Amino acid sequence: MKPMEPAAFAAAGNSINYADMLLLRFGEFTLKGKNRTRFEKTVLRHVKEILVPYPKVQLTKEFGRIYVKLNDEPAQELLYALKNVFGIASISPVKVSRSELEDILDVSARFLNIIAPAPGTTFKVNARRVWKEFPYGSIEMNKLVSTPLLKGYPGLIVDVNSPQLELRVEIRQEQTYIFCENIAAVGGFPLGTNGKAMLLLSGGIDSPVAGWSSMRRGLAVECVHFYSYPYTSELARQKVIDLTRVLSRYAGVIKLHLVPFTEVQTAFTGIGQDNLIITLMRRAMLKIATSLAEREGALALVTGESLGQVASQTLPSMNVIGRATPLPLLRPLVMMDKSDIVELSKDIGTYDLSILPYEDCCTLFVPKSPTTNPNLRIVDKIEATLPNYSALLDAAVALTETMEITPYGNERPESKAGTDERMKEEWF
Repeated sequence: MKPMEPAAFAAAGNSINYADMLLLRFGEFTLKGKNRTRFEKTVLRHVKEILVPYPKVQLTKEFGRIYVKLNDEPAQELLYALKNVFGIASISPVKVSRSELEDILDVSARFLNIIAPAPGTTFKVNARRVWKEFPYGSIEMNKLVSTPLLKGYPGLIVDVNSPQLELRVEIRQEQTYIFCENIAAVGGFPLGTNGKAMLLLSGGIDSPVAGWSSMRRGLAVECVHFYSYPYTSELARQKVIDLTRVLSRYAGVIKLHLVPFTEVQTAFTGIGQDNLIITLMRRAMLKIATSLAEREGALALVTGESLGQVASQTLPSMNVIGRATPLPLLRPLVMMDKSDIVELSKDIGTYDLSILPYEDCCTLFVPKSPTTNPNLRIVDKIEATLPNYSALLDAAVALTETMEITPYGNERPESKAGTDERMKEEWF
């Protein structure tokens, strides 16, 4: 399920602004049996982190749900933040009444006045008596609530099968919840419940989408970016920091590992195998990312590759490149069309950054005719005979800069000239 951008909230009309609380429903992990309790606790912890800036909010958790009592905190602002919590499938703005018939009828009428449905809107009431001591049953309450509403809004048309407006009334002992909206959230699995992976994050469109897709499936991610100073600019490096910041809106905090890649990359340019440069470069990235994964306790690598999109993403190329790492190599976008990837990047908020025209190391030294069918034996021989190759990889890992990116931070990269001088001293 795609996340909803602010403009989509217009479809909910004024119903968000009236709310006394937000009802959060858990996603597909509710089917996972013994893991359910652990998953629910993870979602609750993430929700609490999101709500830290809103001290008046009160949380209540029950089976399959979290209730967020607003206490005059901004409903729409909270809704936009909470719909990005992985594991939350949908959110309903709720109006609360006492569990007494007269108050339920009064709040329901005021609720409908706020929504102001257009004449001709199909409508039904769906009452649910959770508190069995309440003197009226669910079917009886459907009629008791709908009758005065239909009199007040004669333009409404009853449709009990597929109404445009379904007024839901949940009667509980403490209070009654009245709502109609069911706003889609990101769903998926709670962040981190399926382990941790290293995301190879370029400055392009695909890899941020792959990172978001991985997080939605319960993976915590740390980002790895390769830069080639002075061939790539500080602006290109800052672009990747900003992309990580967008992803951190869904995770709270994300580690970004900035790997100096200049010497590794230029080592491939003078060996007379220009058509294999992309293959060698990608394999070097996987080898370095594997070392970082082992250091950070990550169990897989994630890339933004999509089958057949470029020369390095043909099946033979992906096969040879993937053999550079013993870790599972996850490719969430491998069968997606480019147009679908672009649309998802717009939905999650990374597209406008990704299309900024700042170069990255993947665009450097690109041969005119890169191979689409590399030979693994030849690639292995080149790597085995390349002078100081292992030392270059080890130095890149050792000099990697790690940053913790938060949604609202203001991290900026320091100048990399000093780092590159230190690399030259260590290598030579």
